[in-house]
Amino acid sequence: MSQAETAQFVRELREAMNQLDTLPMPTVAVVDGFALGGGAELALACDVRVAGRDAQFAFPETRLGIIPGAGGTQRLPRIVGTSRAKELIFTGRRIDMHDAVKMGLADHAADEAGAEDVALRLARDIARGGPLALRLAKQAISLGAELDLGSGLKLEEACYAQVIPTKDRQEGLAAFAEKRQPKFTGE
Repeated sequence: MSQAETAQFVRELREAMNQLDTLPMPTVAVVDGFALGGGAELALACDVRVAGRDAQFAFPETRLGIIPGAGGTQRLPRIVGTSRAKELIFTGRRIDMHDAVKMGLADHAADEAGAEDVALRLARDIARGGPLALRLAKQAISLGAELDLGSGLKLEEACYAQVIPTKDRQEGLAAFAEKRQPKFTGE
């Protein structure tokens, strides 16, 4: 690819990762094989990551004379910390399932069960929540993480105010009082 084509490709890739990262609904990534470079950056753009026993994460770009270009230099430190992100990006070292979970790169290890099964159970568990509440919780967490605590608390208050008048809130409280599962409608 020419320099211009490479720049355009990376811009489009970065935009795709940003769109995934900012989807209003929670997202779950399953890694049960190699997630190297862009594959690892794709996993970072998801809210929760499940690593299977064959998972291998790495950011080998510096060994190719480039850097992660689809958000990896920004998302990785926010997930695993600055020092650990520097080490992973500077060395290009591969991380297995156990190390990925230990450092917070993956949230769940699917050692015995299949990674896809673990992810589906997790997704079903998440889906039990009210859709409006899930969207607003994701918004409060994602945007609030970039703010100071006081501003983050104001954001949380604004998000909470949006669920107060909803039918989903009324259904959730009624279901709790009646000791049954709620039937959310997204209203």
